[in-house]
Amino acid sequence: MKVPTTDYAALRDEQRRLAAAVERTDRVGSVHVIGGADVGFEQGGAVTRAAIVLLRYPELILLDFRIARVPTTLPYIPGLLSFRECPALLAAWQMLPQRPDLLLVDGQGIAHPRGLGVASHFGLLVDVPTIGVAKSHLYGSYAPLADSVGASSMLWAGESLLGYVWRSKVRCRPLFISAGHRISPDSALQWVQRCCRGYRLPEPTRFADGIASARPTWQALLAAHAANGEAKVEAKAVASCAADPSS
Repeated sequence: MKVPTTDYAALRDEQRRLAAAVERTDRVGSVHVIGGADVGFEQGGAVTRAAIVLLRYPELILLDFRIARVPTTLPYIPGLLSFRECPALLAAWQMLPQRPDLLLVDGQGIAHPRGLGVASHFGLLVDVPTIGVAKSHLYGSYAPLADSVGASSMLWAGESLLGYVWRSKVRCRPLFISAGHRISPDSALQWVQRCCRGYRLPEPTRFADGIASARPTWQALLAAHAANGEAKVEAKAVASCAADPSS
């Protein structure tokens, strides 16, 4: 994935071109393995760390995961985050022992000013059904939600349904769920609901979020998995991008 780093107008034009190829209808087969993806940053943003997990569905048991660290090639620019995050996600994807049947991505799908958040962009790149599961609002209008668990509101751009705002847990901010690629907004919501187990985040992105953030509690869990032969970490590194041994 080649990303120009200075011509931001060209990147926006590329987003519009790619957005036209995003499929907003269901093309999801049988789901036996479901993935979760998230991205974090190290060394003050100089290194992009991507994590992709594989869970057995419907049990949602962790099967495997991969982590990639690559040099960050683009600064933080609102609306262009997928170009910043997709290189590391692709590196992690290429390490996976198998492709998931469905992938939940921590970020926006089509709920984006140009219709191409990271979930949609990455779904196009790997041609897998994807769902955007964002922790905050970026784009689209919606009615206020009730405080109760399960409350939802449609997320619109004009007359186009992008997804749903859904409260997964009491006293927690809602999730902003949108179609990524090869899935409809309604199905995107239903799959996220099926993957929740009492936490704010659905299990695929909850695992990926923890792994990508390199928090010590998650690293202890992953070490236990690795010791049992249940999962492996493979760091995609370059000379200027060595893995932090403390992570």
